[in-house]
Amino acid sequence: MKTRTIMFGALLVLFVFGACSSNPRIRRVDSDTVIDLSGRWNDTDARLVANSLISDCLSSPRINDFIVEYRVRNGGRLPAAVVGSFRNESNEHIDTSIIARAMEIAIVNSGRLDFVAGGDTLAELRAERFDNEFTSEETMAALANETGAILLLTGTINSMEDRAGNTTVRSYFVSAELTNIETRTRLWMGENSEIKKEVRQSSRGL
Repeated sequence: MKTRTIMFGALLVLFVFGACSSNPRIRRVDSDTVIDLSGRWNDTDARLVANSLISDCLSSPRINDFIVEYRVRNGGRLPAAVVGSFRNESNEHIDTSIIARAMEIAIVNSGRLDFVAGGDTLAELRAERFDNEFTSEETMAALANETGAILLLTGTINSMEDRAGNTTVRSYFVSAELTNIETRTRLWMGENSEIKKEVRQSSRGL
């Protein structure tokens, strides 16, 4: 009987220990902390690339001349841009909406361009304006009073992978273009190829 009790107690301890050790270990980190677990594209890459491309775009002499001329012709108003699609042509799954959003934030924070909503957000705004059946005339949003975009920002994400033995090198190429919607003129084209990662796997992981 005593032996059974000891064995039961030992099994109970092992069960409790195993249950505790299977719980995930969570550590809060600052949002700006760079964490690379898999070596694949992540939020830090999206933020760095977006800021780099927008900085390159807005420092372009041609873009600067366009902004100055537009403001002279339009009473000092800033030209408005809309972010279009960013296509993922890489060999891995990348949520392009993250880099598109990072581009939007970089445009707004630059103070050089206005930003207008597009895509699903624009559809929601228009639906809200048209749904004025129960809204007073004094407070309803006016129709046909949108700020039109004159510039369209689009882009593409590509990647290349080189592997030898247990070492993999992943390189990412993000291109972007700013186009005059009215004239279809490409005012600026840029590419960021600074994201390159070397991933070494342990021999046991192969």
